Amino acid sequence: MKFSVTHTAIDVDAAKKAVSDDACGALAVFEGWIRNHNEGQAVERLEYEVYRPVAEKEGSKIIDEAIERFGVSHAICIHREGLLELGDIAVIVCVSSPHRGEAFDACRYIIDQTKVRLPIWKKEHYVSGVSEWVNCEHCAAAGHSHGDH
Repeated sequence: MKFSVTHTAIDVDAAKKAVSDDACGALAVFEGWIRNHNEGQAVERLEYEVYRPVAEKEGSKIIDEAIERFGVSHAICIHREGLLELGDIAVIVCVSSPHRGEAFDACRYIIDQTKVRLPIWKKEHYVSGVSEWVNCEHCAAAGHSHGDH
């Protein structure tokens, strides 16, 4: 498992264990949590929609790139889909490496590339009752729309 999508809560301990290696002295972890605000609006919950075939294939490529580019030993990324509540973990990246610098760099690369390259759409549900799809600028620039699958 390099990159995966799940409907269920992310098991942080299992994700860390998946990259565990006695040859590694560093573990870098990024957890993306659902927060209660965005751009001045109070957020109640989020909804993620993922086009799995492309996300899983391209996500695995991103992991391979990070391992090759930064020379880390292991890396994974797990992203949620469906309805998430405040405080839920939406995404986790775990990277293990002999040294911390490479682990930090690879972890950041993976999350940044995931946000830019994968067909993952986010719908914010606001306390006001309004909801809207957000953060799809890269999709629009590439000629995609939310309804494209």
